[in-house]
Amino acid sequence: MTPEELIERGRRVLRLEREALGEVERRLGDDFARAVELIASSEGRVIVSGVGKSGIIARKIAATLTSTGTPATFLHPVEGLHGDLGIVGPADVVILLSKSGETQELFPLIEQLKRLGVHLVAISGDRDSQLAKQADAVLDTWVSEEACPHDLAPTTSTTAALAMGDALAVALLERKGFRREDFARLHPGGALGKRLLTRVRDLMVTDKLPTVPREATMREAVVVLAERRGTVAVIGPDRKVLGVITAGDLTRLMERETDFLSVPVAKVMNPAPKTVADDELASAAVFKMEQHGIMAMPVLDAQQRLCGMVHLHDLMRAGVK
Repeated sequence: MTPEELIERGRRVLRLEREALGEVERRLGDDFARAVELIASSEGRVIVSGVGKSGIIARKIAATLTSTGTPATFLHPVEGLHGDLGIVGPADVVILLSKSGETQELFPLIEQLKRLGVHLVAISGDRDSQLAKQADAVLDTWVSEEACPHDLAPTTSTTAALAMGDALAVALLERKGFRREDFARLHPGGALGKRLLTRVRDLMVTDKLPTVPREATMREAVVVLAERRGTVAVIGPDRKVLGVITAGDLTRLMERETDFLSVPVAKVMNPAPKTVADDELASAAVFKMEQHGIMAMPVLDAQQRLCGMVHLHDLMRAGVK
């Protein structure tokens, strides 16, 4: 086969799977909402099961559900009859995957699940199958053909089942009010967790804050600028931030004033500085600082008083982006 023919074969597979997903989307109906409500209202876990390629997809669906706030686990239908059925409780919901809905290995498991009284959700390509008839909700993943040229290898059908599992997981997380912060708590080791869990208070400087009172002159401010990384907060007696002075402000003042050290800081400061709350996400602070081209910001507590300074370099070094 020529390279052009190979490329066309690849495009054909992608086209068939895209068209199949479009058809699955059009057929999505009330059973989908029923499945979401069954799982969302359950006090137990979700058990996902399937054989062969459906089993592989079932494992991925269980993993996606778990990572989005719905505890789930995979159960092999054969091992379930040899002791693993003990993981299933009467409050659980079981999702069973089978393209044909006639997978023989599932039926002994279904019989035992029925005895336990659990709710069953079927992901199947045949709404009239034996599996579908046993289920409380049927998620229809029928496809007209596999992408395999012999219409044999599970390709289009497994893509449809996988996408249905994703749709179920996303609908559930929205139904349950699962937030970005909740997702981060379940992924603390990754970059996303670091970005979503780190607050400004975790990285701000609190010792020897660079401050001067409103009555100060630039002589006092210059000393603090030199010692405290180039940004000084001008504060009132209540520790409210009245303005900031940066090294850039000093440079511009020196260009226009000969006796710049005697100038009051109130005449030099920016009276409307950018600030950030101590409980704000550190990633939000990074965005604000990059957006306005500043290297440091005063941090305010709940009473709008100065409680720290946060520096862009510290945030970036901590991996917050």
